[in-house]
Amino acid sequence: MKTSPIAALTAILAALLASGLLVAGTAAPALAHDSLKSSSPAKGAEVESLDEVRLEFSARVRLPFVVLNGPGGAQYQAGEPEQDGAVVRQAVKPSLPGGKYTIAYRVVSSDGHPIEGEIPFTLKAPAAEETPSASAEPSTPASSEAAAPAASAPASSAAAQEPAAAPAAAEDGGASFPVWLIIVIGALVGIGIGFLLSARKSKP
Repeated sequence: MKTSPIAALTAILAALLASGLLVAGTAAPALAHDSLKSSSPAKGAEVESLDEVRLEFSARVRLPFVVLNGPGGAQYQAGEPEQDGAVVRQAVKPSLPGGKYTIAYRVVSSDGHPIEGEIPFTLKAPAAEETPSASAEPSTPASSEAAAPAASAPASSAAAQEPAAAPAAAEDGGASFPVWLIIVIGALVGIGIGFLLSARKSKP
């Protein structure tokens, strides 16, 4: 039984198509490399604080390398990254300043291909703490003003006592001065009289 050229050509094309689909199906998994699934902080995020960087990939990775670039071009990663299967964690330095940061990472995927990339984010500056000194200061003048009258009260009472003591001393001195004067004068008079009497008796 003879076959027509058209039937033979159709059979050849069908075999080529089937073999092509088989090759494409087996090559697709090989071309699908591992990739980054998620990150913390996420790309373009604004965060209040940061304790560590977390990267999760689609499959287990090897040889992780993570750098945290911050304000002024400084690096703020601390120590070496830790890898647990498909998750990579990188510790950061404490008390990070606010500003723009970039996570630069590089790992080796499960099929041996390198995976690298950058994740920018922003860290908000910490809010300044309010001090209670402004509310405590106004009470200081009031307390000093209250202490001033209390301190001046003993001084005024002492000053009031001094003039009162002065007239008393003056009165004591005034009362004693005439007494002594009278005694002295009386003694002089007595002496004078005695002298006159003795003088008269001595005359012949």
